[in-house]
Amino acid sequence: MPAKVVDPQGEPLLARFEALDTFLRDHQHLWRPRPFTQLKMPWEAQHPELSAWLRQRSLQDAEDSHNQPHSLDAPAPFPALAATSFALCAIDRLPVHALPPAAARLQVDVPGRKWQQIEAFAQSLNFKQAPAHWLDWCAGKGHLGRRLLSAEQQLTCLEYDPTLIDAGQTLSQRHQLNARHVQQDVLAADASLQLQPGMTPVALHACGDLHVRLLQLASAAGCAQLAISPCCYNRIGTAQYQPLSTAAKASPLQLSLEDLSLPMSETVTAGSRVRRQRDESMARRLGFDGLQRQLRQRDDYLSTPSLPSSWLNKPFAQYCEDLAALKNLSTTGHEEWAALEATGWERLAQVRNLELVRGLFRRPLELWLVLDRALYLREHGYDVQVGEFCDSHLTPRNLMVIAQRTQPL
Repeated sequence: MPAKVVDPQGEPLLARFEALDTFLRDHQHLWRPRPFTQLKMPWEAQHPELSAWLRQRSLQDAEDSHNQPHSLDAPAPFPALAATSFALCAIDRLPVHALPPAAARLQVDVPGRKWQQIEAFAQSLNFKQAPAHWLDWCAGKGHLGRRLLSAEQQLTCLEYDPTLIDAGQTLSQRHQLNARHVQQDVLAADASLQLQPGMTPVALHACGDLHVRLLQLASAAGCAQLAISPCCYNRIGTAQYQPLSTAAKASPLQLSLEDLSLPMSETVTAGSRVRRQRDESMARRLGFDGLQRQLRQRDDYLSTPSLPSSWLNKPFAQYCEDLAALKNLSTTGHEEWAALEATGWERLAQVRNLELVRGLFRRPLELWLVLDRALYLREHGYDVQVGEFCDSHLTPRNLMVIAQRTQPL
């Protein structure tokens, strides 16, 4: 295991990590339980005024507060928790560096918001050494790599899906770019063969194990610089989070896959049709939850499979009967379907408002995870910057780690 880095530049990252670690450990009883699966939160008896205040709010109230829970004027201890969370997560925007204009039609076939994310990511790169060979990790069609590529540089795009590789190669050839699109399972043992010390790896929203694998292989290969924007921390192959840095390994905080999904629960405002469909799906599941508790005579949550959106076209009674059949349950024939459906909507409003307490811990947990990655890179000889590369309305996953080697292997 590498020795703990204690150089002065590393101390702010470590101090921030330790403060976040203490905050998350001290308040686990507030952010671990999920209102969707539990009728009562363990903390509600301790904070009855906050509980009652949240439970009387509407579904629209919750929607309005979802992305800004810190600004909610709720009873104690909410304001103090919000202030601490906000202070711990205050982080600078990375400096923006002007890029040459994108080549004509380069952004064609790229969804607008995705292209804006690529532009923001690219403008935030401030390597001391001009890259000679970009490595676009989990590249998809290679849109990021093509935006970064300039004359005299090379580009290698690694991707697992052959369809995306073919489409990316076609686009690169159309633009007459010096790019190779290579099929590679980055989790496979031979992935290390794709990295060379002279490469500059970049990854925009590579999920879970995929971006962790990049950090491990790039540092082992001696890459002088790299940049990632992590995503989907719960997309890992183990049941528990595997810490990377010395500090995270020393923490008593043990994170399950369910815990790791908390940062991903923040969403950019969706269109009204998508919101209605999402709300109806959740309200129906909560209505069914009330039914299954009656049928099983057990007051606990029963997990149910993902369902096609076409199920929302069924009458509520048919929806519940079909879902009960999937779970080997039989309805009694005396169900109060209208009351169950109404209860589902009432619970949805309560769930969304109770979730605002957990919302205060979304960003602290995400920053804890990002700093674990940053500290890991420091321990492997890199100078590291952590900051935001775009506004959260463009993507809530707007944290970026830029690493440049300061120590030889």
